[in-house]
Amino acid sequence: MFRQKMFKAGIAAGSFIFMAAAPGNKTVTAFDNTSHSCLINEPDSLIKDGHAFDSTGLCTCLPDLSITQLSAAPRIELNRQVAGFVNNYIHVNDFYLDKIKVKSTPFFTVIDTILFQYNLPVELKYLAVIESKLDNRIVSGAGAAGIWQLMPSAARSFGLKVNGKNDERRNIYKSTAAAAKCLVYLHNIFDDWLLTLAAYNSGPARVLSAIKKSGSRNFWTLQKYLPAETREHVKKFIAIHYYFEGHGSLATLTKAETKAHIDDVAEFVKKQELQETDTLPAEENITKLTVR
Repeated sequence: MFRQKMFKAGIAAGSFIFMAAAPGNKTVTAFDNTSHSCLINEPDSLIKDGHAFDSTGLCTCLPDLSITQLSAAPRIELNRQVAGFVNNYIHVNDFYLDKIKVKSTPFFTVIDTILFQYNLPVELKYLAVIESKLDNRIVSGAGAAGIWQLMPSAARSFGLKVNGKNDERRNIYKSTAAAAKCLVYLHNIFDDWLLTLAAYNSGPARVLSAIKKSGSRNFWTLQKYLPAETREHVKKFIAIHYYFEGHGSLATLTKAETKAHIDDVAEFVKKQELQETDTLPAEENITKLTVR
């Protein structure tokens, strides 16, 4: 019942709250960084099992393992439908992305803190790179402003003051908090990061329409029913994520891909534990099994 109400709310709100990005829309998401327990199944949790990743792309929830064992550990895989786009986008835009990266630290320091407070994946900060190239002065032809390119109506809906004397969309801290609320709202509707990103760009109504037309909630299946700008918006996010991180995260996966990755990690850890048990001396093996 609650989810049905959220879907109806998304359709109703889509016409005015999210008129900010591409065809005129914007939104935001939710995630929990307070735990790294990948092996706990909580389907309705925004944390989606708390995956965080180190610089090599390995989940931080993995136990202490040898270098050989870790080399076989599951990593996020780039969907082949977007691999070509990612490689080409990074190649063509490398110079400009490098310039953004040089100036990104003070922006990301603030953004990371706020996204963490709202239990969102901090990797969603790369959405601001797509929207504004971290240039707070940018104003779109439709009137979206600030690093998150929020439209006045969307900004006010999520608590910002927008008037002739005071436009809080240009306040990095306050606008990021508004964007975070927006992302939480969208993720509550779609429970999928790629659909959330699409809705941030084109509004929830268009994404819900694409779901209905395609009969699928998988972005890679329904994308052809979305505006071209929205399809590219999601792919740009993935490309920029890979440029900055060198690997993917749960924010670059569909819900189905997320479940598959979490299952792979759980199976890998279980396999390592069984191998460890099998190699223990007989007495220690019995003791360990008894304790468990």
